[in-house]
Amino acid sequence: MQARCDLVLTNVLQPGGRVADLSLSGGMVCHVGAGCTAHETIDCRGMTVLPGAVDMHVHMRGRDQGYKEDWASGSMSALAGGVTVVVDQPNTIPPLTTPLSFSQRVAEALKASRCHFAINAGYVPGCDLPALWREGAMAFGELFAAASSYAEGLTPGDLGRALGVVAALGGLCTIHAEEVSAGLDSDLRSHHALRTPEGEARAVRRVMDLNTSGCRLHFCHMSCPGSIRNACNSTVEATPHHLFLSLEDFSSLDASGKVNPPLRPVPVRMELLSAWDRIDVLASDHAPHTVPEKAQPFERAPSGIPGVETMVPLALAYCRAKQIPLSSLIEKTSWKPCEILGIKRAGFQVGDRADFAIYPPGDVAIEAEMLHSKAGWTPFEGKRAVFPGTVIMDGEAVFRDGTFFPGHPSWFPGKGFMGTKLPRNSADTAQP
Repeated sequence: MQARCDLVLTNVLQPGGRVADLSLSGGMVCHVGAGCTAHETIDCRGMTVLPGAVDMHVHMRGRDQGYKEDWASGSMSALAGGVTVVVDQPNTIPPLTTPLSFSQRVAEALKASRCHFAINAGYVPGCDLPALWREGAMAFGELFAAASSYAEGLTPGDLGRALGVVAALGGLCTIHAEEVSAGLDSDLRSHHALRTPEGEARAVRRVMDLNTSGCRLHFCHMSCPGSIRNACNSTVEATPHHLFLSLEDFSSLDASGKVNPPLRPVPVRMELLSAWDRIDVLASDHAPHTVPEKAQPFERAPSGIPGVETMVPLALAYCRAKQIPLSSLIEKTSWKPCEILGIKRAGFQVGDRADFAIYPPGDVAIEAEMLHSKAGWTPFEGKRAVFPGTVIMDGEAVFRDGTFFPGHPSWFPGKGFMGTKLPRNSADTAQP
């Protein structure tokens, strides 16, 4: 009998409690119910099946920074953590502030990425935002309201002008909101004191006040509930490191905990966790640096941590332990990011994108050696997590039992894209 579909996932427990088979064909869910005849079936009984995650905030490095991460290693890390779509940030070297640098970044990703991807464009005064929009920018930013690694903060005037232009285009601005006080950044406590939760919340309010044009805003990596409240109806993201790590988890001079915004004391972190229902998006802010870079004296060590591979595994372990419904995790890691970005969602209905991650019932302790980032370390060492055994992308198994298989990743351009053809990624020719 001729196969009617490519792959069937049998005995899938869906968020509403229904158990059904999902038949996948042509990169989409083609039938829900009794499975069709297929080339291959995967029994998901006793497993947790989640739609492929969308990480809206990654820094894939590459080019001159390829020693700490590149598109191949970063996308493999994403897939091994159940993430099938990443959105790359524009504060690269060189920054993505011209059509040429943007198109070169797309070409770099098309050549090497193992997962689907989108790319945001940056902004500096005088750059041509409409041209970047036509080139395929998914969004603009993260736009920095304060300085961070590889990015300078924008003045209020420049930020306001950028918001006005992007509003006219119908685009989205993603915002890094902080206040940075003067002082010696000598350890984790001083890092927190120079970039306070109260200052972050004030920065969010200032950006809201500057947004007289009504631009769509998405606030990145909120580290305290005051910032979330001040964002009002804008969408907000939180990271696993702000939700699950506190500055007390590290020795004071340990720069592996240095990140912007900073890790917060336990009481602030617990308040952030209590805002779980208001958080729209879980994103990793995957910002890998090498062990030698992080081993420098604290004031010279760069801010940022790797996290795309551990994001969903940590959150799934948290949901299981705290009995938070899986539907909230699916919403924050997959469906809401797709809604914000305007891309077809992965899911359990006919016509949904056929991206899934299949997670076993148990959990493990995270060890750096099990991860795929070039960074070679993780701040989550020893934390409990649930990693997927199999990851499906476009209806094909691209990761199974620790082995990667060729897939067909795509570039997802923004709504302003004026190209006539969407090129496919050539990574399917790479060796597993």
